[in-house]
Amino acid sequence: MEYVEDRDADVDLNLVMTGTGRFIEVQGSGEEATFSRTQLNALIDLGEAGIRAITAEQKRALGAGWPF
Repeated sequence: MEYVEDRDADVDLNLVMTGTGRFIEVQGSGEEATFSRTQLNALIDLGEAGIRAITAEQKRALGAGWPF
């Protein structure tokens, strides 16, 4: 995320997952606002979708034989 987007965010969520979908880190804070459990779940779902898309591209670039 670019600085301007990060600076203006109401909520900050760091999400790190393995290529197999296991969590390494989930860290969130309300920078300028609070957030609900429903919103947290939506943020995790969105982050997971992005991580899965990036992982798929990494696998494609490295070749299907890579053991993620």
